[in-house]
Amino acid sequence: MSFDATSLLISFVVSSIGFVAFMYGRKQKRLPQMVAGVALMVYPYFVSNIWIMIGIAIAILAAMIGLLRLGL
Repeated sequence: MSFDATSLLISFVVSSIGFVAFMYGRKQKRLPQMVAGVALMVYPYFVSNIWIMIGIAIAILAAMIGLLRLGL
């Protein structure tokens, strides 16, 4: 993981969104939000490129929204 300010800020924002999604999913007992939340909290530790980090976050959130629209 790189320690430049932009990378740290982006990883903090992504992890914060993941924490909120996880807590909401846990409170509502919704599996898609919990899984997406954990994924958003964990993967920034392994990705150092900012654009790849943002792309993965968008993909995880899109998958979560897609599963919710399917009724899961």
